[in-house]
Amino acid sequence: MSVRIKICGITSLVDATAAIEAGADALGFMLYEQSSRFITAQNAKAIIRELPDYVTKVGVFVDTDFDTVNHTAETVGLDTLQFHGSETPDFCSKFQQNTIKAFRVKGSESLCQMHHYNTNAWLLDSYVKGSLGGTGEKFNWNLALEAKRLGKPIILAGGLTSDNVRDAINQVDPFCLDVSSGVESAPGIKEASKMTKLITNATNAKGSSISKGLWS
Repeated sequence: MSVRIKICGITSLVDATAAIEAGADALGFMLYEQSSRFITAQNAKAIIRELPDYVTKVGVFVDTDFDTVNHTAETVGLDTLQFHGSETPDFCSKFQQNTIKAFRVKGSESLCQMHHYNTNAWLLDSYVKGSLGGTGEKFNWNLALEAKRLGKPIILAGGLTSDNVRDAINQVDPFCLDVSSGVESAPGIKEASKMTKLITNATNAKGSSISKGLWS
């Protein structure tokens, strides 16, 4: 099965279009006001309505209440919800959309709670104090291999660039790669050439081919 590519932190239609043309399967929208890549629900909706159906639209939330998440998902047009805070397993199970629970990895102890979350996939990101992703820092990928043994699809994030995606795929063989800062010229500003190079390198690894959408 080919590795999926999710480009996170989309803030403009130009960047969304460039990501899709480069071969991205999913786009992530940071609906969290404290993020340097924050986008309003209104602006996310305006972008999403211009996108092809096969591209997965992921809304990223951090400790947002159920009603707000549910309303935002329906009005914006999200088909996948990513929870990047301290959301409980019960909370994550309440939604009709596909769900992803993110875990900030410090060590093997960071994996202890994962099996409680019956989401469609688990996302592993680097732990950086005071930050919730998009740090450009990678973590020990051996921990991702440990997480894979628990049986859920693994989305690998944290410090991924065109220079190391082949290594990431060869070592971890994740379900999906989640990239943000590694394809940017500034927070929230994607660079088309970086996205193209990264996705080309990823799809060439292990003879992978571009898929269509995150869950197809």
